[in-house]
Amino acid sequence: MAISPNDDFTAGQVLTATECNQFPRGVMAFAASTTNYTLTTSTAITTDMTVTWTAVANRYYRISYYEPLVETSTVSASYTALSIRPTNAAGTLTQQGILTTVAAVKNTGSLNVSVIYSSTAGSKTFVGCAITTSTTGTPLLSRSVFNPSYMLVEDIGPF
Repeated sequence: MAISPNDDFTAGQVLTATECNQFPRGVMAFAASTTNYTLTTSTAITTDMTVTWTAVANRYYRISYYEPLVETSTVSASYTALSIRPTNAAGTLTQQGILTTVAAVKNTGSLNVSVIYSSTAGSKTFVGCAITTSTTGTPLLSRSVFNPSYMLVEDIGPF
C-alpha cells in the first residue's frame, strides 16, 4: 500500500490546501454501549455496535471494535469470536478476534479488533458482531458505564 505522507514545514512557508488534505481527519463515526450482551451460537450484531459515515475515495480508515470483558463458555475447546463486518451480520468477514476456552472453566478477557479499510466514496456502514460455539455457562459481553464497548472509525490519511 502506498502512503502519501505530508511535507516537513518550515517557518514562513505557505500552507496549501493539498498539504491540509494530507492530514488525518480524525474520528468519522463512534458508537458505544453499556448494555450487557448474551452471546449466541449465531453471528449477530451486538447491542449498539453499528457505525455509518461518508467515506472519501483514496483515504485510509481504521475501524476498531472493543469489548472490555468477554466471558466465554465453560465448555473445553469452545471459543467466542468478535468480528467487524460491512452492512450486517451476514456481511463478508473483515477482521476477527477470538478468545478460547482451554479447560472447562469460564475464561474472561478484553478483545480489540481493528482493520485498515479504504474504498470508493460514499456512505459506509460497519457492524460489530459476536458468536460463541457453546452457550453453556452463559457466555456474555459484559459492559458498564465505566467499561463500555465501542466501535470507532478514524480517518488516518490519504494513500
